[in-house]
Amino acid sequence: MLAGMERMELRESHLARHAVFMEVNGAEVVRNHGDPYAEHAALHNTAGVLDLSFRGRLCLTGDDRVRFLNGQVTNNIKVLSPGRGCYAALTTAKGKMESDLHIHCLKDELLVDFEPGLASRVIGRLEKYIVADDVEVVDVKPHYGLLSVQGPQSVAVLQQLQRVSDLPPNPYASVVIADPRFGEIVLVNLPRFGTQGFDLFVPNPAMGEMAERLITAVEKAGGRACGWEAMEMLRIEAGIPRYGCDMDESNLPLEAGLEARAISYSKGCYIGQEVINRVHSIGQVSRALRGLHLAGEHSSLPARGDRLYHEGQPAGYVTSVLDSPRFHRRIALGYVRREWNRTGVMLSFSPTTSDPQAVVVDLPFSIT
Repeated sequence: MLAGMERMELRESHLARHAVFMEVNGAEVVRNHGDPYAEHAALHNTAGVLDLSFRGRLCLTGDDRVRFLNGQVTNNIKVLSPGRGCYAALTTAKGKMESDLHIHCLKDELLVDFEPGLASRVIGRLEKYIVADDVEVVDVKPHYGLLSVQGPQSVAVLQQLQRVSDLPPNPYASVVIADPRFGEIVLVNLPRFGTQGFDLFVPNPAMGEMAERLITAVEKAGGRACGWEAMEMLRIEAGIPRYGCDMDESNLPLEAGLEARAISYSKGCYIGQEVINRVHSIGQVSRALRGLHLAGEHSSLPARGDRLYHEGQPAGYVTSVLDSPRFHRRIALGYVRREWNRTGVMLSFSPTTSDPQAVVVDLPFSIT
């Protein structure tokens, strides 16, 4: 382990399943359980269980929590009633991203889930704007873990569990289950890779037993416990950007393709709204995240940050790269300048070659 790295709560249980670990932004995560390609197949074809407890988790409480958070994020929080949620971005006054967020409205609180290693930044950013508001920002990671069942058989898997028969039907819908054995569990319909999936926020003392029950259920369906590598394969194949990899503090949400699912143009003011609305009114951004089909079957894959060129001119850069087991080809995500941000445009990785090494394609990636 790296010095200061945050250990996983279920580390010993993962070791018993032959887990290999890695570090992501200061947090320990399961790299795989021995076979990342089998784990990818499970997530794509049946179902897999993921321990996402390395992600950040906050709760906002207090009578002003909805009004306050609505003034901080890009989506409309005021329209959410208990049992509903949304995806949003947290942006600076210049419209640049500080984090993306999954926001779930519960009866007496707002539950927020985001990428690992960002808790202090997100808490600091929110608390900076609390003046006379009745709002408290609470880090609930020490109290609740996060398990996820993803894949086309995830509904059938969860229906095997007692007290989980009434599943939330739509994405970002949630239910709170009061279980006498496990405590209060928040179950959220959240497909993380474009198919089906559910997140379970589980009290930490019950995490081990709940994880074992879920893994037993997915194994009956032909699935298995899965790790980061399989998760990243599915994410890239689905063309879904990840904060810290495909988008960061240098990006506007519109550049990363988040406009349709993370931005409301009819809500009230929020930090960064003026810039984002101005760019929206112009109708285009200077660069945008696109899919890339890569040439060179036997050459090495490009790395994150490698530059793209069009006839010797700088055209963008790569963010995520994958030799895809689903599409049986090399694919990537990357930002392409608007001059060449068209499907079918040929790009290269060197300003001195005219040989096409990447082709711009639409997202999500498809078999054709």
